[in-house]
Amino acid sequence: MATPQIILLVINVLGGAAVIGSYIFGLRVQAGGADVLWGGVPAGIRPVYGISMILAALGYLAFLYFVLFRLEADGVTIAGRFHFSLFYIIFLLILVPSAFWMPLTNVYVGNTSTATWVAVRSVLVLVGLASISLLWALLTLESQKSGAAYWLAVAGSGYFAFHCAILDAIIWAALFRE
Repeated sequence: MATPQIILLVINVLGGAAVIGSYIFGLRVQAGGADVLWGGVPAGIRPVYGISMILAALGYLAFLYFVLFRLEADGVTIAGRFHFSLFYIIFLLILVPSAFWMPLTNVYVGNTSTATWVAVRSVLVLVGLASISLLWALLTLESQKSGAAYWLAVAGSGYFAFHCAILDAIIWAALFRE
């Protein structure tokens, strides 16, 4: 594994630990448990979210595998002008805000201020846009765009972007405050 992939792996290990840690901590400190974090989301569609979270996680693993193990970092050109290091920015914009979602939502549940709600929505929108950027980066790779690993990465990234941008940033946010 080349140095650029090692850097991206470190970003994912540290960022992933921060996200998972924030979820564990967030669920432990929230008096109402996970149910509070659903807000006004109807109980009937919560299983859809559960399945979608699993599919999005599998998608994440598919595109992470492709970027880490199937791309040659020094040969990456995205949209004619960006290089492998663009993946650092995209992954950071997915992982860092994701680590803040549950703590911010817990703060909002405890004190429903407009500023906190804006922060929760901003985190979700940022992750959604970064997820769309990842799909764009994969689709605009100028080489290394063949094979099952690439198409699984594109499909996984597409579903991950759908989950983050549509289900989380738009639908969850709209239903949470009902």
